[in-house]
Amino acid sequence: MIRNSVLKAENLSKEVSSPEGSLTIVNDVSLDIVAGESVAVTGSSGAGKSTLLALLAGLDTPTRGRVFLAGEDLTRLDEDGRARLRAQRVGFVFQSFHLIPALTALENVMLPLELAGISDARRIAMDTLAGVRLGARTGHYPRQLSGGEQQRVAIARAFVTKPAVLFADEPTGNLDTGTGTRVGELLFALNTHEHTTLVLVTHDQELAARCGRVIRMEGGRVL
Repeated sequence: MIRNSVLKAENLSKEVSSPEGSLTIVNDVSLDIVAGESVAVTGSSGAGKSTLLALLAGLDTPTRGRVFLAGEDLTRLDEDGRARLRAQRVGFVFQSFHLIPALTALENVMLPLELAGISDARRIAMDTLAGVRLGARTGHYPRQLSGGEQQRVAIARAFVTKPAVLFADEPTGNLDTGTGTRVGELLFALNTHEHTTLVLVTHDQELAARCGRVIRMEGGRVL
């Protein structure tokens, strides 16, 4: 593997069954992403972007090919092994936030720390929420927060374990333009200051243009 490579795909393909027969969603994709890089994956709906993200993150398994994340071959791990690696090295931000409604902002951010057995979870989570300008909202539940605030909690939760790679799938897709811009600024600030590799799927061309590299997909292939 190339030195400093944090994420690498080799001839990655994903096929699924459909009424019309086998359907190829990701088709022979190879790429190499180095530590600290910011990469946007763009393309039309149905191009295979989110499926590629799921394969790279170990949330899904390829039909063919290999994925290396932080030096480990995801395709050689079982589900427990992939879950362990995700917990240790990966953060996720989704379009629909995926916060737990019954937990406060603070408790949502503390959760991955507690699952990792980190004893100082409350202080670390408080500091992280302060870093995304939500220090005054720690006791609020998701329903009491605006969409932008919920996404900032989701970003804090994703970054709190200092992951090697942050995957973001349409992180501004449910936000108005101004809020989306502020969330994008936050993602890139954390990418810069924490040196976390950022891989995001987006239809937002302005967000994509801020990344160090743009990968365009069509029909399951990287153009």
